[in-house]
Amino acid sequence: MSGVGKRFYVRTFGCQMNEHDSERIAGLLAGEGMSEAPSAEEADVVVLNTCCIRENADNKLYGHLGHLKALKQTRPEMKIVVAGCLAQKDRDSVLERAGWVDVVLGTHNVANVPKLLSRSYSEGRVVEILEAADPELEFASGPTTRADAPYSAYVTIQIGCDNNCAFCIVPSVRGAEISRPFGELLAEVEALADRGVTEVTLLGQNVNSYGRDLTIAARQGGQFDVAVLGGAYISRPERRLAPLFADLLTAVASVEGIRRVRYTSPHPKDMRPETIAAMAASEQIMNQLHFPLQSGSDRILAAMHRGYTGSRYLEKLAAARAGIDDLAVSTDIIVGFPGETEDDFTATLEVAAEASFDGAYTFIFSPRPGTEAASMEDLFVSGAVVAERFERLKVVIDRSAYARHRARVGKVEEVLVEGRSKRNAEMISGRTRQNKLVHFPYKRVPESSERLAAGSYALVEIVDAAPHFLRGELREVTAAPRHRTHLQVAAV
Repeated sequence: MSGVGKRFYVRTFGCQMNEHDSERIAGLLAGEGMSEAPSAEEADVVVLNTCCIRENADNKLYGHLGHLKALKQTRPEMKIVVAGCLAQKDRDSVLERAGWVDVVLGTHNVANVPKLLSRSYSEGRVVEILEAADPELEFASGPTTRADAPYSAYVTIQIGCDNNCAFCIVPSVRGAEISRPFGELLAEVEALADRGVTEVTLLGQNVNSYGRDLTIAARQGGQFDVAVLGGAYISRPERRLAPLFADLLTAVASVEGIRRVRYTSPHPKDMRPETIAAMAASEQIMNQLHFPLQSGSDRILAAMHRGYTGSRYLEKLAAARAGIDDLAVSTDIIVGFPGETEDDFTATLEVAAEASFDGAYTFIFSPRPGTEAASMEDLFVSGAVVAERFERLKVVIDRSAYARHRARVGKVEEVLVEGRSKRNAEMISGRTRQNKLVHFPYKRVPESSERLAAGSYALVEIVDAAPHFLRGELREVTAAPRHRTHLQVAAV
């Protein structure tokens, strides 16, 4: 397919894994000679990369498809592509509810987008859903940077998930865990660093189990390849059946040019002392941990199949805070899981209060067809009760987040500049090492240069706090961007 002269637009629903898949899709289409359009209305090809974790993701998709139907009627040559988790799970529903879609593909064949799009021009509608992952196809595209932040990049270290959480559809749509070879990952990070990327985020459904499948395969086959398993593991006198995540963190943090390493998301049951030690030992690994709790009730955690209790979660959290200086911790919590009683919810409030999180993503339980929890209709909690609990939880989370933010007032933080604030053009926004959002006015430093580039590093003194962000004053720009193209932020 020659895409010369054509324009594409990609809309992403869902998590960072989906965002990264969208970046891969954009890179593949650009490789065919296409350019990116600012909106669906101006595009020749529109890709909707879908999520199916929560019910409102379905509603958003079909709402967008309804809008695209009207565009398609006026521009029949436009191509509409539906990709991702919802396509993987509900291909028949997509075809039934949106007959104007041209291409449907799932989570395992993102690399085939150009080929499938080309076929659609000659054959009409094309549907390709692979039921199992092919690692060569899954990881076929090269390193990609974030379109909105070219100084930063996501790196997928594994796909799939071997857990069986009762509420989660991910194992059904992403498959079993498959870890990428150690050397392949390091080569990708090195290539990103060569492009001037200074921040990488390692992605996986359960990142801290990375490499367990590789060590199992190595022991079964008797092949201990340093390119697959990494030099640290190979050199150990005892090669245990263990994850390689701590080794990977250390190796990525050692790549020249990489200043910041983040990762998401770990599973509390798999959080190991060596991961904490690796985070504590490297200046490049950020002191930030996303640590999903989901519930504080032991009974509900057991029903969810989470593999830990509330007290065990708090023990692991305490170990992480004891080992890593000034650690910021965020979490995920589900309200209204089937069978949740007032006592169960009170336990969640108590654990959340004791954990004193820096922030949380709180969700109302959404039954996803195909999951164990979706079949528990007789245990569903009424909407009114769930809504009231949700607001009570928000009070606890905001209280601890605000307290932790207030404690940062007076500190000087290193900030990675993102650009103008989305809500106030007179402010610059950036992220601290703990991934906290900071807004600061650039105009108050008259001796500074005329422009402050996204991707710069700066020291900012925190002068005020809110529950979800910090306010600061710029003290010094310490490093200019290294990426080849960057967004300049004009002085205000």
